[in-house]
Amino acid sequence: MPRIEEILAVERIDNDIYRGGVFPSGLRRTFGGQVAGQALISATKTVDPDFAVHSLHGYFLRPGKPDRPAVFLVDRIRDGRSFVTRRVTGVQNGEAIFSMSASFHITGDEGIDHQDSVPPAVDPATLPDEMDVDDPVKRDLFREWENFDVRIVPRDQLVTGSSFAAQQRVWFRYRDPLPDDQLLHVCTLAYMSDMTLLGSSKVPHPGVQAQTASLDHAMWFLRPFRTDDWLLYDQTSPSATGGRALTQGRIFDRAGRMVAAVTQEGLTRTNVPADQISIMKAGS
Repeated sequence: MPRIEEILAVERIDNDIYRGGVFPSGLRRTFGGQVAGQALISATKTVDPDFAVHSLHGYFLRPGKPDRPAVFLVDRIRDGRSFVTRRVTGVQNGEAIFSMSASFHITGDEGIDHQDSVPPAVDPATLPDEMDVDDPVKRDLFREWENFDVRIVPRDQLVTGSSFAAQQRVWFRYRDPLPDDQLLHVCTLAYMSDMTLLGSSKVPHPGVQAQTASLDHAMWFLRPFRTDDWLLYDQTSPSATGGRALTQGRIFDRAGRMVAAVTQEGLTRTNVPADQISIMKAGS
């Protein structure tokens, strides 16, 4: 697997037009986090460095082809004194595969300050690396992210709340040290945030086979962080119906600071032939 710096190193091919790289993949469609990360880094290249991204809202419109590059077209929607807005369209073969709006806020503003408490979770050092688990299907899937250390908290070690329909907690980090560049860490987290989140919707339905895919993805970046240190991804799925599941995530650093929030809706369709489900599972 290439390093995250290579994945995010989009090429400028004209004013406000960028092209992402092509990387080896065992997935049938381009990983959604890669498309989102490349779209976000393309947007940031058109924004003054005095502004930092604070939110993004993206829609996965078509499955991307991992053996072909995506081109990202950036529209400069607004340049204000405090906020900047960009819209990015990811294109393959002349068709839009991803659409994203990103908002940037001037650094240095001050205001009220509060956050939720970090939920209880066992130390990540006590959990197995998902690359080392006995399940060959899961191990093959996580090999796609071999540069990331992902550790799912087992159900018997998870402190849950009775009011939640589905809960899951995951520790993750980038395995190797990364430069002191907050923009790189933000775009890396955009990539990482698509990992495992939709899986939280499957927690109440063990053994149920479903065709899955990310449909839309929203993120809010709240405080500075590092992705090469452990981050706790507290995930819930408050509702699933009609072949779609809503999932939510709060991301905390080791100090207990809430650094980001995520909301995603995904396809969780069960009324499809088993052979189609197995094909889609490889890329889910």
